[in-house]
Amino acid sequence: MINYSIDAEGIATLEWDLPGRSQNVMNNASMKSFVEHAERALADPAVKGILVASAKKDFIAGGDLEELLADSDVVKVVAGIEWWHAKMRAMETHGKPVAAALNGSALGGGMEMALSCHYRVAADRPAARFGFPEVTLGLLPGAGGTQRTPRLCGIQQAAPLLLEGKRIKAEEALKLHLINAIVPAGEERQAARAWLLHTANDEKHHGKAHQPWDVKGYKIPGGAVMSPTGVQFFMVANAMLREKTYGNYPAPKQILSCMYEGLQTDFDTGLKIEARYFASLVVSPEAKNMIRSLFFGINEANKLATRPRDVPPQKFTRIGMLGAGMMGAGIALSSAQAGMTVVLLDSTQAAAEKGKDYAVKYWSKLVQRGRLGAELAAAYATRIMPTADYADLAGCELVIEAVFEKREIKADVTRKAEAAIADTAIFASNTSTLPITGLAQASARPSHFIGLHFFSPVEKMPLVEIIMGQATDEATLARSMDYVRAIGKTPIVVNDSRGFYTSRVFGTYISEGMALLEEGYAPALIDKAGLLAGMPVGPLALADEVSIELVHKIACQTQADLGDAYEIRAADRVAALMVDKLGRLGRKSGTGFYDYPAHGAKHLWRGLAEHFPRRAADAKVGADETDPAVLKSLIERLILVQSAETARCLQENVLRAPMDADVGAILGWGYPPFRGGPLGWLHTLGLAQTVADLERLAAAHGPRFAPAPWLKEKAAKGEGVYA
Repeated sequence: MINYSIDAEGIATLEWDLPGRSQNVMNNASMKSFVEHAERALADPAVKGILVASAKKDFIAGGDLEELLADSDVVKVVAGIEWWHAKMRAMETHGKPVAAALNGSALGGGMEMALSCHYRVAADRPAARFGFPEVTLGLLPGAGGTQRTPRLCGIQQAAPLLLEGKRIKAEEALKLHLINAIVPAGEERQAARAWLLHTANDEKHHGKAHQPWDVKGYKIPGGAVMSPTGVQFFMVANAMLREKTYGNYPAPKQILSCMYEGLQTDFDTGLKIEARYFASLVVSPEAKNMIRSLFFGINEANKLATRPRDVPPQKFTRIGMLGAGMMGAGIALSSAQAGMTVVLLDSTQAAAEKGKDYAVKYWSKLVQRGRLGAELAAAYATRIMPTADYADLAGCELVIEAVFEKREIKADVTRKAEAAIADTAIFASNTSTLPITGLAQASARPSHFIGLHFFSPVEKMPLVEIIMGQATDEATLARSMDYVRAIGKTPIVVNDSRGFYTSRVFGTYISEGMALLEEGYAPALIDKAGLLAGMPVGPLALADEVSIELVHKIACQTQADLGDAYEIRAADRVAALMVDKLGRLGRKSGTGFYDYPAHGAKHLWRGLAEHFPRRAADAKVGADETDPAVLKSLIERLILVQSAETARCLQENVLRAPMDADVGAILGWGYPPFRGGPLGWLHTLGLAQTVADLERLAAAHGPRFAPAPWLKEKAAKGEGVYA
């Protein structure tokens, strides 16, 4: 794991090289190996200095998340991290100079490893990044990061790195003193070695190296915690953190605590403080959920772990896009960026040109901001071919339709497109609600017909929901997954049903908010409950954003399709009243649950009180809306209604795997990551508790909360959603 060598001039090289891994990670075995070799070098009189390097293309990626996900003993975690702290302190206080040669990215524990060295040289590689992404997985930099970073660059400069997980380039890391030098790629070891020899032979300092905080008279750059700037920073940071997270994410709060408490003590006491906060996060449900879903779940989806194995990979060079509206233009934009020629077709040439202009304007903004080169933007633009002629689709390996949500229109464009493309080409629908099997009836080859549900705006949203129709074959699925990966999106695969998975479950959040409104809860309280639950937008505000009219139209279409089997819901009544009687369609019309004045901030419509009278004190809760129990009950309903519907999707085989549900929810509609996803949250609650809670809610509010049979079966066996 650690390649050890000593050169003729007394420089010992400790090279990280984990076998069987594309990247170095810090786990129990690799850390133990490093310590053994470091102690060997420190004890050897022939060694003048230590060079820490990597045999991989990057330095060290960070901690081993598999081990962290498995850790559950807080005492054991504290002991382990304090052992590492002690060994790194022994290395940096021994006197022998230690330098790190950063040949690529150094993130998380890898960056902390580098900060434990006296000198850090980075290779000049544009793709290299430096920082501490732990907070994005519910953790904090526990290998000294919360103590060394602010002591090197100052409290305010360290905050974005630690609290936001910001990853920076070498130039910025140099300005912040996180690295000491940047050299041409391939010369980093030579430069680090030169510093080691210079320091080892420096008679003025007797060949010894020290960290800044170990030198008498050291002061934190920019001011200590109790300096005017420090006091102001922590006051503002705490307020902003509460406003942003509503207390749902413990990691950033504990990072602030590490800095606030640790920087008022000596360095070693600061490390003890960090160790305890770190251990509490490692065993927390928030970190377990975020590591499982945000790291392992998304990585598995991006690797196409469920792709059919016996289908050769497909490389797409030319695709067709039917419909040049916002969705179609966004899909064309993403495909052109991936190197594909895109035939962008609409009913008129002017409409198609307008769709291309959408993409060109987007790239122009990136050029203006310095995030994209002008030549590359021009190259992207040449790949989009606007047209109104179906014959131009010839040669497309894939055609995607994003036309109006009417079966007749979709059937018409399907037939016209299939007449122009090869029999081997795939035809995909971007529908968000209409069943794929029904749409495939217009296709001459339904085995090549599939759903590719993108999210708006396409250029920013990372998820694509792939929907298998009843006749869709596995080869079409595999090739479609290749396309999604090629354009840099994350796929989940679901089976056909009305609303599929994402639209179906996402809709329950909005519907529950409307149900609460009809029951007489204050609109402001309903939307506040959504935010406190961790959702990015309250359910009523979200209904305005997606359009109350759309909610109403979907309900009407579903009722028409199902006939007497359809049960009218509270949300149906609310949406019908808002749209048909009051003409309040949502944000697009300037009026919905909120008013949207031309000049000024949006605000709740005062007329809601007239049409949805406030309820009396809730007899079931035994308190009015000022009681925290009422708010807690609203949060529970808004979250568990999503979980109950997700469990039914798994029961009905709409979902193929629980992880697809959790990844899809987090990436698709902003489900709070700290809960791990709709099924991850049930895993956190425990299925016995889940079943009891859902049965209680179903008895009080209706069958939409009823637990799926598989939940009851697993609960009876004492199992969880995940192993």
